[in-house]
Amino acid sequence: MATKIHPLSDVQSQHIGDDTAIWQFCVVLKNARIGRNCNICANTFIENDVVIGDNTTIKCGVQVWDGIRIGNNVFIGANVTFTNDLVPRSKHQWTRVDTTVEDGVTIGANSTVLGGHTIGRYAFIGAGSVVTKDVPANTVWFGNPATMRGYITNDGVMLDMDKKDKQGKTYDL
Repeated sequence: MATKIHPLSDVQSQHIGDDTAIWQFCVVLKNARIGRNCNICANTFIENDVVIGDNTTIKCGVQVWDGIRIGNNVFIGANVTFTNDLVPRSKHQWTRVDTTVEDGVTIGANSTVLGGHTIGRYAFIGAGSVVTKDVPANTVWFGNPATMRGYITNDGVMLDMDKKDKQGKTYDL
């Protein structure tokens, strides 16, 4: 399958991987890099200094600002908000802070990720969460502010704080 760019989107970048779909009303600026087999849903904005890995899904209404790095096999739910400025002020000098979303991460709909943090491999952020600190790999976080509530395997099995699933089986992560 060839790359699909909807005619109602504004894709300025030439760095779009094979088999990626970019749907209507998206804006992808010139220097953005998007990997293979991605799905960029409607009304998504991707700024210039952005890297998105392979097999990543970004649902509707997400803005990916300069300094955001998104790994492979990541799911970003609808209306997730990233920031890249910790003290935003109109018409003032600002300092960019970068964010890394590592491979296999899930970020639930309507979550906010404050800039300057890393979300570790296969971490799971529950819908509506506000991420204010680094998130270790294979952990489950939710709330405002988001706090660690358990663990998750690479295959998506939810575990409690003792690394046990619902049947009581213990996992070694």
